[in-house]
Amino acid sequence: MSTIQQLSPHVADLIAAGEVVERPASVVKELVENAFDAGATAIVVELQNGGMSLIRVADNGCGIAPEELSTAFLRHATSKLREAEDLAAIGTLGFRGEALAAISAVSRMDAFSRRRGADWGASLTLEGGVPGPVERAGCPEGTTLVVRDLFFNTPARRKFMKSDSAEAAAVGALLQQIAMSRPDVSIRYIRDGREELHTPGDGQLLSAVYAARGRDFARTLVAVDGGGEGISVQGFVTEPLAGRGTRAMQTFFCCGRVIKSQLLTAALEEAYANRQMKGKFPGCVLHIGLPLHQVDVNVHPAKTVVKFAGERAVFSAVHHVVKDALDMGGPQAAGTAAAPPVRDGGGPTAPGTAVTQSGGLRNDRSGGLTAARGDFYQTMDAKTFRELEARKGPSAPRSAPPRASGPELGGQLVFRDAAPPVLGGREAAGTVVGTPAGRPNDTPLSPIPQGVPQAGPAALRPPWRFAGEVLRTYIIAEDGEDVWLIDKHAAHERMHFDRLKANAEPVMRQQLLAALAVELPQDQYGVLLENLPLLEEFGFEAEDFGAGCLMVRAVPAELDPALVQETLEMLSEKLLSGAGADPAAARDAMLHTMACKAAIKGGWRSDEAELKAILAKVESGEVQFCPHGRPVKVKLSRYEIEKMFKRA
Repeated sequence: MSTIQQLSPHVADLIAAGEVVERPASVVKELVENAFDAGATAIVVELQNGGMSLIRVADNGCGIAPEELSTAFLRHATSKLREAEDLAAIGTLGFRGEALAAISAVSRMDAFSRRRGADWGASLTLEGGVPGPVERAGCPEGTTLVVRDLFFNTPARRKFMKSDSAEAAAVGALLQQIAMSRPDVSIRYIRDGREELHTPGDGQLLSAVYAARGRDFARTLVAVDGGGEGISVQGFVTEPLAGRGTRAMQTFFCCGRVIKSQLLTAALEEAYANRQMKGKFPGCVLHIGLPLHQVDVNVHPAKTVVKFAGERAVFSAVHHVVKDALDMGGPQAAGTAAAPPVRDGGGPTAPGTAVTQSGGLRNDRSGGLTAARGDFYQTMDAKTFRELEARKGPSAPRSAPPRASGPELGGQLVFRDAAPPVLGGREAAGTVVGTPAGRPNDTPLSPIPQGVPQAGPAALRPPWRFAGEVLRTYIIAEDGEDVWLIDKHAAHERMHFDRLKANAEPVMRQQLLAALAVELPQDQYGVLLENLPLLEEFGFEAEDFGAGCLMVRAVPAELDPALVQETLEMLSEKLLSGAGADPAAARDAMLHTMACKAAIKGGWRSDEAELKAILAKVESGEVQFCPHGRPVKVKLSRYEIEKMFKRA
């Protein structure tokens, strides 16, 4: 039996390296985060051969004193923690003091650093974690770290690396996320001599998103800004119609740190319920702010997994803020985008501090953020956009509205704590807060004077003109220079769904003259037996008849008795797919099924009055998506139509 022995420092360093340094992207992450903690405002990352032969990270941060340079590469040497109590509220991205020691243990490494205001700097060379002497060197202010021959002394690790292009792509994806975590820091990524990313560092989150994700993604964004119970949620989400096939475009930050969280993903996607097509996922760039003592980042060596002290509160904040933003706005809402809060010298700060366009800090007790420019969405490259923005002056700050505490009116939020304005000559129950179309984004909202009727854009625009129906499925309407095609079944289904969901009264039922025997496969039969109370809640009167058969004696008043078999089959399939595990999901599945079967069908003949009623609901904005998340309307502009006929 072998005896217990203490590992040598070199072996311990290699073990730590296995936890911290998985691939070149891990090295870049640790070094860039150190640059953030050092207060850098500009960071350059350069790679060669996917990072296996060279990784260079240069910053303009505070630098390292010559007498501390060799100490920085010792295990658990850090300037960010002093006492055990400091672990309860970690406000820096790095804190363990393991990264530099672990990276140097599996590479050949050069370090150059010069303190701000110093006349000269210092350099240090390490090979396999073994340092050489510290020497005087001429170098710019800040720190430059060069990592060569990664995993040269651990060939087993090196052989598991992917191709150079795959490793470089992983670094690029990481830097895109990191750039959006700190829009006040300019990040430049150079791969094999070619620049692949350059963020302006102007403090505007929208600028960073544009540079990192591209124009097509940026133009689908809806601004998000709100919170409650000490939790702030700020950033952007994609409009429902811009859903993607994967969750790759979902990016979350907590206290300035890029994180992965199933809790936040679930909260985000729950906010899109009944808006997003099945199989599609929303994108987002969301910054979650909360007191440091309520989040534990010391869970995993990679520091991408965190634990929240109040998971329910975090879930609720993200869900409601995103849902409120989707209810209030469309893609144009991204014009009111805001930069996430930052602090002097790097890292996140407490909610209530915002970055102005000029890069300075502005204190805003309401947690409001600086508004981005509304004319952002022009067809231009990132360089041209940065030059344009540099010529513009700082925009006026706009405070974020408080969390909604009342019901919804017409897709806008109603706040009960404000003085009631007069809308259209009538006193409203609450103050409707929103950004009217066409108002400059950087103009603060002014209070509505009492007793003065307000004529909004909807009051000035004539109603849509009903033009007819085609294919017995689509309503045609004319709106000025635009033509709308409306799916009558999808729109009518949504109308039924919303009415059923809001109805507090028992559903009216009709007794059948003769009981209907519904035979079902055993699995469908079993799941319906488990949910007989749910069926009764929505107007069915059914009982077990044995041998896979339900005896139905009454059905909802709006349901055609001829569709009972089909309705129950559809409902059972939804319950079997997972909806039955959650009472709320089971109820929604019932509502979906009822609404679908009660709605008029494509191909049915409909009278003009019925079509106009559907059109009015769609025009008002009350109906935008079917309960399954599909759009109910499609717009064709005059230009698009004339282009088809070669007139434009």
